[in-house]
Amino acid sequence: MGDFTIGQWFVLFQHELLLFAGVFFLIGALDEIGIDLLWLWLKLTGRGNTPVVHQQDYQAPLHGPAAVFIPAWNEHEVIGTTIAHALSAWPHAGLRIYAGCYRNDAATVQAVIAAAAGDSRLRLVIHDCNGPSTKADCLNRLYTALQKDEARLGVKAHMVVLHDAEDMVDPAALSLLDRTIATADLVQLPVLPTPQPQSPWISAHYCEEFAEAHGKAMVVRDALRVGMPLAGVGCAISRKALEALARIKADGMPFAADCLTEDYEIGLGVAELGGQSRFVRVRHDDGRLVATRACFPAQLEQSVRQKTRWVHGIAFQGWDRLGWNASPAEFWMRLRDRRGPFTALVLAVAYGLLVLSSIGWGLSLAGYGEPLILTPALKTILALNFVSFVWRAAWRFGFTAREYGWKEGLHAILRIPVSNIIAIMAGRRALVAYLKTLKGQRIRWDKTDHSAHPALMPDQRGAA
Repeated sequence: MGDFTIGQWFVLFQHELLLFAGVFFLIGALDEIGIDLLWLWLKLTGRGNTPVVHQQDYQAPLHGPAAVFIPAWNEHEVIGTTIAHALSAWPHAGLRIYAGCYRNDAATVQAVIAAAAGDSRLRLVIHDCNGPSTKADCLNRLYTALQKDEARLGVKAHMVVLHDAEDMVDPAALSLLDRTIATADLVQLPVLPTPQPQSPWISAHYCEEFAEAHGKAMVVRDALRVGMPLAGVGCAISRKALEALARIKADGMPFAADCLTEDYEIGLGVAELGGQSRFVRVRHDDGRLVATRACFPAQLEQSVRQKTRWVHGIAFQGWDRLGWNASPAEFWMRLRDRRGPFTALVLAVAYGLLVLSSIGWGLSLAGYGEPLILTPALKTILALNFVSFVWRAAWRFGFTAREYGWKEGLHAILRIPVSNIIAIMAGRRALVAYLKTLKGQRIRWDKTDHSAHPALMPDQRGAA
């Protein structure tokens, strides 16, 4: 080894990195193929079929009061549209929308009041502290307001529905959640990002990610009857389950105020208490998916910030707070949930290899280096990874094309490098943020800024 030249050391370094990335890409591919095969089996046996809902099905009265929680900080640009649309799309008398604002956010408070338009089904709840705290802390304030209303009226809510300030609800969603929660403790509906013409690479990359995750992975998760990680929007929790979660918390509140992804923790928490979780995927009779629609970040910095919060909360905090004590199927799903940081590392190595390989190839052509010789084993690993990439791209195209059309399906394949780069950046930032919390840094609501709303986009009016 001491006789190696610099060029030989360079080639050896390339080889080891290539072996590392190739092996772990292959392990990840096997994980995904397992989900693919389970989904195909569900489809072949009819358990994965998507039912159809008709208009008369979602106009029936609710089985009990439904409380919709919408926490908000600095959301004056979108929350008015969200509330006005929800009150219009859901005419049910049993609906109560609790909009949580902070006392130092007058603009959002005014937007909520204007959107109410005198509708008594809206409750404006002002937090008694300056914002932002955390989303979970704001949700706990709404929970307290709900408890007071229940005590005053003598009637408990049938379910609590979670939504964000920028969501466009589906007209069928409330009745569907109400009907399903009768036999379950937690229900999640799909999320469908809205493409933004001004951001065909950053914002649009969420389209294929959610189309595949909520079209396949969550369907498999539902079939396995494991914990259902909530998306934080378009989801319902039974009042009984929410009380059970509150009882086991030291502060008597159901939402973990010191957690960045309280929705994820709620979902797994219900499962650990023995509750039943369901992922419900249904279409309208015209083919549209019953889903929550929203505009996702259109700038790189905003997208990285959002995904940093997800990786930090799910991978690092989830490991700390929830552990691994679970059944084999649950352990597999938690491992998938928490793979973000390691996936970012492997992707970073792979992209670094592209740079090193280009340098090595150039040096070799100039006579200053030695070419990388691939062993038979490494050739096999690389060939399998290439087949896996083609397989993954085909699935990504299929699920994206089903919801957005074949053109967007092709764009989804072209956006794969964009998704990977954002994942690398978010993984690094999440690790740094997590290390800071270990040193005592306070967790705050590092929320995404919103200005666009799907209800105001002409091509989304039919979905409303």
